Amino acid sequence: MQTSPHAFLRRALPALLAAMLMTCLLSWADGSPAAARTGFTGTTGKAAAPGQPGDPNIKFVGRWDTTGSATAYTPYWAGAYYRAGFTGRTVKLKQRNTIDLWARIDNGPVRFYDDVKGTVNLTPTALSPGNHTLQVNYQVVAGSYKGDAVFQGLVLDSGATTFAPPAPARTIEFVGDSITVGTTSSQNARTAYGWLIGERLGTEHTQIAQGGACLVAAADGCVGLERQFTKLNPNAATPDWNFSRYRADAVVINLGTNDAGHGVSAAQFQSAYGSLLRKVRAAYPQAWIFALETFRGRFVPQTEAAVKAAVAGGDARVSFVDTTGWLGSGDLTDSVHPNDRGHRVIADRLAPVIAARIGS
Repeated sequence: MQTSPHAFLRRALPALLAAMLMTCLLSWADGSPAAARTGFTGTTGKAAAPGQPGDPNIKFVGRWDTTGSATAYTPYWAGAYYRAGFTGRTVKLKQRNTIDLWARIDNGPVRFYDDVKGTVNLTPTALSPGNHTLQVNYQVVAGSYKGDAVFQGLVLDSGATTFAPPAPARTIEFVGDSITVGTTSSQNARTAYGWLIGERLGTEHTQIAQGGACLVAAADGCVGLERQFTKLNPNAATPDWNFSRYRADAVVINLGTNDAGHGVSAAQFQSAYGSLLRKVRAAYPQAWIFALETFRGRFVPQTEAAVKAAVAGGDARVSFVDTTGWLGSGDLTDSVHPNDRGHRVIADRLAPVIAARIGS
C-alpha cells in the first residue's frame, strides 16, 4: 500500500524538528555557534580548516598580523612563535618564500631548517600514532626576519586534526635592542635571556626588540621604542598594535645602550623613559614592570629617576633592577653583546627577580 506524501510528512516532521533542535542546542551549548568555535570565519562564513591560519588550535604568540589575509599570517618583532597540537604521524609547514626557521615536535630536539620554502616536511621519519605538539619560530638577524616569515598553514595526514596545546597562563614581554634580540648568540632569539627566562618560568614570552634600537627616536634613523612600542611593526608608523590580543603579566625593559651614540641628552632620555613606562602601564594595567640598568651602565641615573617618578606618581608595580657586575668579559662576544653563556647568566640573575613578583 502506498503512503501519500502528506501522510509521510505528518509522520516525519516531528522527528525532523527534533533533530534540528538538537543540532542547535549542541552548536550553542558553549554560548557560541559551531562556526565560531571551530575557527576563523571570513566573509564566506566558513570556519578555518584544521591547521590553516585562523584555526583556533594554533596559538600565535607575539605580534602577528592576522588581519591582512585569512590565508597568511606574518610575525613582527623578534620573538614571535606559534604552537599547535595535531594528530596523525606527519606534519608539514606551508611557507610562501624562502625562510630560516626552528621547529620542535613534542619534547624532541629543536631542529633548524635553512633556506626552506613551499611545503616543508617536518617529519621525514613518521611519528608514532597519537597526539603531538609543534612549536615553530622564524630565525631573526638583528631583530629582522631573515627571509619571508609568512605562515600559510600546516599539512596534516588524511583524517588528522588539530587540538589546543597546553597553554601557560602568564606572559612576559621583553622590550629592548639587539641584546634582547639575542644578536651574536647561537640561535638569536631562542638563546636570548628573554626566551630562556620564559621557558624556565613556564610562561609565554615575547621579545619586542630591534637590533640597533634606541629609546628615543633619532633623526639619523635609530628606531625609538618609546614611539614604536605601541606598533605592530617596529619599522612602520602604522598600524597600532591591538593590546587586547594578549596580556603581559610582566614587562622587562632593557634600553639605553644605543642612545648615547645618537646624541640623546640625559633630560631627553629620562623624559622618554617616563613616557614609555606610562605607555606600558596603559597597555598592561596589572603587569609588573622591570626597568633594567643597561649592562654597559648607560643612562643609569636617568633610568632610575624615571622609575622613582613613576612610583611617586602612584605606580606601585614598577621597579629598577641593578645589573652591576652581572656580566664579565667571558660572557660577551664583543664589548656589548652577550654570548650564550652571558644570556644564561642574565637569565640566572633575572628569572628569580621576576618570579618573586609574579610567582614561579
